[in-house]
Amino acid sequence: MTTAVAVYCGASPGTKSAYRKAADSLGRALAVAQRPLVYGGGVRGIMGIVSRAALKAGGEVVGVIPQAILAIGEGEQTSLDGSTHPVDSREDTREKMECVVVDSMHERKVEMARRSCGFIGLPGGYGTFEEVFEVTAWTQVGIHSKPVVIANVLGFFDPIRALIQNAVGDGFIRPVGKSLIKFVDGPADHSLHDSFDWGKALLDELDTWEDDPSYSLGFDWTRSANSSDTSDSDSETESLDSI
Repeated sequence: MTTAVAVYCGASPGTKSAYRKAADSLGRALAVAQRPLVYGGGVRGIMGIVSRAALKAGGEVVGVIPQAILAIGEGEQTSLDGSTHPVDSREDTREKMECVVVDSMHERKVEMARRSCGFIGLPGGYGTFEEVFEVTAWTQVGIHSKPVVIANVLGFFDPIRALIQNAVGDGFIRPVGKSLIKFVDGPADHSLHDSFDWGKALLDELDTWEDDPSYSLGFDWTRSANSSDTSDSDSETESLDSI
């Protein structure tokens, strides 16, 4: 069974150093624990920081990237704040990691999930939010049963936690489903978040997650549209088992 961990995070560096240091801490921790990093394949922002940290510490890194994004080029990237971040070719992770090129964003998510035993979310934007929620929904509906852990650096994900609590309170998520996402908050004193060992804390939380069948809504994903077609059903079973 794979010990690889999929990490979802921003392609921009963010405005606070604690976000970048958390990514560096996680990359190093994965390498020390000899757990491969599976991520979105970018070389900039939080993505680039976590992958470079893992590689520098001797870790294994797999980047999964859609062809459309790969085709944009690797000269420099303009962040949301308008600043540019040139890439140092000596640290271009594509030179050192396994790069898996896929045709779509959906294929990227499936491939990352297939290669991983669990998921960690670092600060990021729309893509990060969507990826974290999708793999959580896959556990809820029984497509897979894998932990999701969030690095709540400087309380970045507090609104997400509040949203989940509201959905539970208003009857859209069952109370047991609240535990599908685990939050690592770090020290109560946010001034300590720059030096906190986020990597160890996140991996510890990932490893203490316990599968609970009551999470799943009980759908049978081995059934095909034509339930009498056993060949389709068997093929679907193999595909889902790999995720």
